[in-house]
Amino acid sequence: MQEARSARIRLQSRHEGENVVQESEAEVFERGGALYLKYEEPEADLRGQKTRTLLKITGDSLKMIRHGAVESEQAFQEGQKLPGFYRSPYTSFNLSTQTSLLEIRLNGVSGTVRWVYDLYVHEECTGHFDISLHIQEDNQ
Repeated sequence: MQEARSARIRLQSRHEGENVVQESEAEVFERGGALYLKYEEPEADLRGQKTRTLLKITGDSLKMIRHGAVESEQAFQEGQKLPGFYRSPYTSFNLSTQTSLLEIRLNGVSGTVRWVYDLYVHEECTGHFDISLHIQEDNQ
């Protein structure tokens, strides 16, 4: 197994005119033809619990798995509607994502990933999202 390397990530989310940017440290590693990115989300819940996120990036798909204050799983593949779920201490529901764009531009473990999708909860569209992820490996 390949050793994890440090990276800086910048995640930009655009949803209904709102633009949110998160920057954090991440661990990145390659395994089985996929690139994995692990990071802790900066915001804690009301109990002080943080959420850890794992992104799995392959040639034509992206999977996001979150554990901690929130448990969720979302999958993205251009032109596909894929199932997922969301669970917190307060609510849980099944969801799905209809991805209209997935661009993966990586050079090793650095690069950008952009995905545009509609989020469905109980088969009802609840929003349109445009997400950009920039990954920069730390040179040590």
